[in-house]
Amino acid sequence: MDRTRLIQSLTLAAGLLVAQLSMAQAPAGATGQCNDGTYSTAPSKRGACRGHKGIKEWYVTSGKSEKAAPAKGETSESAPASTSAPAAAPSSEAAPSAPTKPSKAATRTPAPGGGPDKVWLNTATNVYHCPGTRYYGTTKAGEYMTEADAKAKGAHPDHGKPCTK
Repeated sequence: MDRTRLIQSLTLAAGLLVAQLSMAQAPAGATGQCNDGTYSTAPSKRGACRGHKGIKEWYVTSGKSEKAAPAKGETSESAPASTSAPAAAPSSEAAPSAPTKPSKAATRTPAPGGGPDKVWLNTATNVYHCPGTRYYGTTKAGEYMTEADAKAKGAHPDHGKPCTK
């Protein structure tokens, strides 16, 4: 009976060790983990894991705090067993914060050079936008051209709505 109990205890201990090792420590500065296994450094949950199948776990405890909470199985007093990246330096209120991006593309100034006969081709997504629409001239990467040129490059209209009928 003692041998069976010893084997069970060893099996349980090995299982716990494997489970602990399989939970990778979050990289320094990570605020959450996405469902696809990647980590996010976004300051808020909103949009943090967009395109990564949603948020699996969020480490930040409050909206004002940028300090990440401990990883699974770790207490705030204990240090991680091994990390490949150095810990993030504590932030102070006096330190300048990173510039914030506008929340919507509509608030960005359109790139110069457009006109009523031109569309804006987002070269990153191969989607073209018509004059007067939200993303016309405001995406990070793109160029103005005629709608015919955009179609010749294989681009498709935003939301399937061409500029000309």
